[in-house]
Amino acid sequence: MGRSSFLKKERQSILMDKLKEDPFLTDEELAEIFSVSIPTIRLDRLELGIPELRERIKNVAEKNHEKVKSLNSKEIVGELVDLTLNQRGISILETDNSMVFEKTKIVRGHFIYSLAESLAIAVIDAQVALVGVANIKYKVPVHSGAKLVARAEVKRKRENNFIVWVNILEKQTEVFRGKFILVSISDKSSNN
Repeated sequence: MGRSSFLKKERQSILMDKLKEDPFLTDEELAEIFSVSIPTIRLDRLELGIPELRERIKNVAEKNHEKVKSLNSKEIVGELVDLTLNQRGISILETDNSMVFEKTKIVRGHFIYSLAESLAIAVIDAQVALVGVANIKYKVPVHSGAKLVARAEVKRKRENNFIVWVNILEKQTEVFRGKFILVSISDKSSNN
């Protein structure tokens, strides 16, 4: 086995480990990690049978959508990539030009809020969950093309009230944070 094929095998082994740790790494990020070209990473993924990022996100999201009780999958903003009911969840939103103010290319706030709100509702183990109070803060502007990662954590549950904190990051920068007080409503009261 030549040196280059050994290096390739080693790189592919590490690539698989990296994607097991973080399945949402882009080809660009992987190319930077390995100091190789993006086409090299794409060829490695193809040889290993690893789908592209969008397909990996979609596969993970489909499994998590089945757990959600209070929303239909079409009502969740972003791709739900991790969910433990009444504990935590993670959702990813890739922004584009359809979400921005035309003049500034800054993502409109309602897309960011909807990402946070739908994740906060999805994480609650209830047939119906509504936001009673939201204390939110937009930290920095988000531009078209940003990949937003929202993380929700249920901080407290008391009877039918839940306190859920949601943080949204772009790369390592916090762009939004919110504290949501949600109320779960039983099926009987929602039918009245």
